[in-house]
Amino acid sequence: MDPVGIAAGAGPGAAWQGKCPWGAPNTTSMSCSLADVMSEQLAKELQLEEENAAFPEVVAVAEGPFITGENSDTSSDLMLAQMLQMEFDREYDAQLRREEKKINGDSKVSISFENYRKVHPYDSDSSEDEVDWQDTRHDPYRADKPTTTPRRGFIGKGKDITTKHDEVVCGRKNTARMENFAPEFQVGDGIGMDLKLSNQVFNALKQHAYSEERRSARLHEKKEHSTAEKAVDPKTRLLLYKMVNAGTLETITGCISTGKESVVFHAYGGTSAIEDKVIPAECAIKVFKTTLNEFKNRDKYIKDDYRFKDRFSKLNPRKIIRMWAEKEMHNLTRMQHAGIPCPEVVILKKHVLVMSFIGQDQVPAPKLKDVTLSSEDMKNAYYQVLNMMQQLYKECNLVHADLSEYNMLWHDGKVWLIDVSQSVEPTHPHGLEFLFRDCKNVSQFFQKGGVAEALNERELFNAVSGLNITADNEVDFQEEIEALEKRNEDHVQNHGKKQSMFSSNGDPPIYDE
Repeated sequence: MDPVGIAAGAGPGAAWQGKCPWGAPNTTSMSCSLADVMSEQLAKELQLEEENAAFPEVVAVAEGPFITGENSDTSSDLMLAQMLQMEFDREYDAQLRREEKKINGDSKVSISFENYRKVHPYDSDSSEDEVDWQDTRHDPYRADKPTTTPRRGFIGKGKDITTKHDEVVCGRKNTARMENFAPEFQVGDGIGMDLKLSNQVFNALKQHAYSEERRSARLHEKKEHSTAEKAVDPKTRLLLYKMVNAGTLETITGCISTGKESVVFHAYGGTSAIEDKVIPAECAIKVFKTTLNEFKNRDKYIKDDYRFKDRFSKLNPRKIIRMWAEKEMHNLTRMQHAGIPCPEVVILKKHVLVMSFIGQDQVPAPKLKDVTLSSEDMKNAYYQVLNMMQQLYKECNLVHADLSEYNMLWHDGKVWLIDVSQSVEPTHPHGLEFLFRDCKNVSQFFQKGGVAEALNERELFNAVSGLNITADNEVDFQEEIEALEKRNEDHVQNHGKKQSMFSSNGDPPIYDE
């Protein structure tokens, strides 16, 4: 056989035998001495080789002052302390960043602990040319505030001396002081414009800012604590809600009338908790306005009324308005017992008075001044009013004090009296004056309406009051009325008692000792 062919045929088998995976690997033993095994440096090198083999990607250490190896001088205690402090500062800053991220989250408004960080100049991410002005305490686009004058009152020397009374310095200080005004007062960027305000202008602006602040406070209080036209304040809404919730009222439909001192709403009645009391199907809710503007000139109707005189001086102005509603309730009750056509009182809650509704299907009865009556109806209405005035004076012991065609309704062929909150007794210091004014209003209205039988104001006064005051003119008539009132008031001051009724025989009043 050819030795060359045999050698070629045996070649692959020999190569296969050398690369057999089941073959024992050829390991070369490394000889080392006991001193090398015990060497600490050799152990570190072996450990580093194992780490490099397990983690081939080595994270580069940030360049900085922490240089390990031969370049670091660890023999100096000061250098070691500085390095440890820098490492502590880095950890502290990282903790602050984590706290910021945890607190802010996805909020649009974020907080920053920038002022609490301990960042060194070489540790800054930005270059020296790039500065984030939001992270600095000084804003280059914001004008500097004027410097304060030292205690001695001047700065500089010689010709360059500047006192605290300098016009430019005072002007800039006044501009800076405007920032202390209320937030609602827009002052603009006066410092950035280098605006210089004189003392006179600054004082005027300061006074105006304080006035506007007090005015806004008053408006806010008025909005919260007062009843506006065709609206009610939160406390009144709560009272109305409680009435509906208790079943006294079924529903409140809306406003039907507004006046100087009250707002009237229409409501459907519900069921009463009291068995004997029946609530009308339709009710009128009279809400007295809690503003005091309309009552400044009307306190004389209540403070001189002996029924409320002892309580008047002890209450604050807002509680007087509740007393005003209470007074109307008592007056309506008297009229109802006398049989005078008037609203029936349902319930009173503070300054909210619920009465029966004069009208039908949410349509209030028209006032006497708005209705067109025939001559017969006008004559009938006049005698009804005359009879009601006499009943009101003699049986109810009251004077309406604001009787006119505006406070009389025409419903079902009858005249109804409303708005008796200001009504007083005849023994009131001005009771007879109020009666004469009522007689004058009634007489003029019906005389203009074509009622030939209508008496003039003096005859109507004597017919209602039963007093026989004879005078040729109106001036003398009023003087005699004032004399009667003065005599009655003197008696009250001397004896402390009031006469219940005036005499009807024309003689001076007989006082009840």
